Amino acid sequence: MKLEYFALNVEDPLATATWYVAHLGLRIVRQMPEAPYTTFMVDDSGNIMVEIYRNPADEVPPYRTMNPLLVHLAFVSEDPEADKTRLIAAGASLVTDQHLPDGSHLVMLRDPWGLALQLCKRSVPMLAAY
Repeated sequence: MKLEYFALNVEDPLATATWYVAHLGLRIVRQMPEAPYTTFMVDDSGNIMVEIYRNPADEVPPYRTMNPLLVHLAFVSEDPEADKTRLIAAGASLVTDQHLPDGSHLVMLRDPWGLALQLCKRSVPMLAAY
């Protein structure tokens, strides 16, 4: 089976989608203009999709206070240092910046709404070239 998408209940899906498109290169493929503002965004490979919405049937998780290891979105980054600086200037906040023994560089950030996102530059890429 092929994974279609991963869904997240977020505080402000319209603003979140705008930020992810502007700063992380995602592209909106479908968006509801009314509540719950369900938005499907695809990465630049066209193969990985994230759904966000604000569904009052359940609470938005407390992303700001959750350990980022519970849930985070991980992005391939060719230059984590530059991307970290650019994203912080756009409203993200730094959580950790790790250089692993294998040569990988992982940067954990929080988007402006507290959802954790990780920048990954692996010494050996885990995904096929995109």
